[in-house]
Amino acid sequence: MTPYRISAITAASAMGVGMNATQAALRTRRGGLRPCDLPDMPDGIWIGRVPDAEPIDLPAPLANFACRNTRLAELALRQDGFVAAVAAAKSRHGAARIAVVLGTSTSGIEETERAWARRDADGVLPTYDFARTHDLHSLPRFLRARLGLAGPCVSISTACTSGARSFLDAVALIEAGFADAAVVGGADTLCRLTLHGFGSLELLARGPTRPCAEDRDGISIGEAAAFALIERAGPADTGRIGLLGAGASSDGHHMSSPHPDGLGAVAAMRAALDSAGLAPGAIDYVNMHGTGTRANDAMEDRAIARIFGDTVPCSSTKGWTGHTLGASGALEAAIAAICVENGLVPGCLGVEHVDPGFGAGIVVANHAAQVDVVLSNSFGFGGSNCALVIGRIP
Repeated sequence: MTPYRISAITAASAMGVGMNATQAALRTRRGGLRPCDLPDMPDGIWIGRVPDAEPIDLPAPLANFACRNTRLAELALRQDGFVAAVAAAKSRHGAARIAVVLGTSTSGIEETERAWARRDADGVLPTYDFARTHDLHSLPRFLRARLGLAGPCVSISTACTSGARSFLDAVALIEAGFADAAVVGGADTLCRLTLHGFGSLELLARGPTRPCAEDRDGISIGEAAAFALIERAGPADTGRIGLLGAGASSDGHHMSSPHPDGLGAVAAMRAALDSAGLAPGAIDYVNMHGTGTRANDAMEDRAIARIFGDTVPCSSTKGWTGHTLGASGALEAAIAAICVENGLVPGCLGVEHVDPGFGAGIVVANHAAQVDVVLSNSFGFGGSNCALVIGRIP
């Protein structure tokens, strides 16, 4: 595919609000996971909470969109000059030529949880704005209105690949002539459904998650919002950070377990490399999906080793943020951009001993390196797989 420049990017997660704070957390190896202090949640777990989002007020005309998810999205929008960058793009292309393509897995379902707790004696729910909060399309509708855009508006909900998949689907819209630029990314927030759901699957770690560790014991759930503005790259963009390729697959192996040999993961990574016109040796770092479960990490290790052997450094950054579900692919695209910009390979956080059965080049300490191209993986329930290639535009 033709490279796309990342004209602006922003992120808010438990590791930091804004790209500078995110970079500082990576460099100092300061994770954002803490013991869960939200009410009515499973006992003894750790979460990646973003308390700065909780007091956020939405602009008055959009107050009906208010929920935990849109507050976190608004917090991210206020960072890194993102709104101004979109306004500049709007002056170049026109509002009707900028698409909004965003991923989420649970959107503002917490509002329905709150409404359910307030139902009357007959079980009738109180009045609340389902369409602007709980509904999966509420996030892109909010951003489209907030940014004053009028192009295509698309919601993606492919489980934990949603945020990454938004990049791929936005490129398809632009290549098909429906837009000239796109706001992409995702947001997902903490709620009872998610935490109790993963708890019922016995996938939650009893401390901060430690992907790739020999004694890893599961996932820590986090929340995040991350957005990027992408536009076709031109001759003047050489050396800038951009989206160089993207690939996806659907193996349909199981509703919640990955294919043990990572066949879908391999297909997505190879499709991303082919899309970018790159051989495996061109990748300087692989940001793993790496959730911290026994099955997921083992599958991904086998898939990465099949393509790269042990020659490319690999790690998961979910030890900093927790698994942010539908936002994870977008957040990790932002982290990939930081790694390229700063020549940083972040080692897995909190890992003393890597699983001895692993064959990929897992790293557990930060080191400086020439990082021109990053492959960022996202895998989701139902066999959804997506890989992005983020790097310097050739």
